[in-house]
Amino acid sequence: MSRSARPEGWLRDCRRLLALGLIVLTQCVLAQDGRRFEDAAGWAATFDSAARDAWQKPDEVIHALRLTPGMTVADIGAGTGYFTTRLARSVPAGKVYAVDTAPGMVAYLKERVVREALENVQVVQATSDGPGLPERVDVVLLVNVQGLMVSPGDYFARLKESLKPGGRVAIIATRVEADRGTRSEMRVPAERVTDDMLRQGYVLDAAHDFLERQYFLVFRPRP
Repeated sequence: MSRSARPEGWLRDCRRLLALGLIVLTQCVLAQDGRRFEDAAGWAATFDSAARDAWQKPDEVIHALRLTPGMTVADIGAGTGYFTTRLARSVPAGKVYAVDTAPGMVAYLKERVVREALENVQVVQATSDGPGLPERVDVVLLVNVQGLMVSPGDYFARLKESLKPGGRVAIIATRVEADRGTRSEMRVPAERVTDDMLRQGYVLDAAHDFLERQYFLVFRPRP
């Protein structure tokens, strides 16, 4: 049978198999990352290093989020708390949910919250299905949570239920062409992320370009 004569059902089945394969691959990579990140204390030396400040520009990121003191913020994929601690200082009258799927990171975050007396931070153990936030938030920040970029499914569509009216989702991820950062197979172009977010019911609210290695996109649920 020639390619032009192949039925539409065959093409549809191929697309489904390809999508399933991508999901399985992503889950395998995420499972490996979960084990890889169990040594949270070891990773803290890298994730929270002063050298990171030069290219991550955390103060500029926080400023671009336009936070106010009483806001509620979720740091999804919080890791060792690099952004969590800064968010906590930015919303002194509000609350920060430090969310991660890796149990080792969650344990480390809980210890850090106590050690640094971060009274407005609550640590949340997430699953691959969702962040498990106990209440709606004003802003969600995801920094290099690359698995959700590679195979987004309907994660962000469901995440809308965790946003307050006017809530925003900020995504920072490694650029495809960056000279270092997330592994190449986990990098996704900003254009694809925007398309996926549009598909899941969001509109682009802002696009910041001051990060050399990463793109920084902010979305709102579509009215």
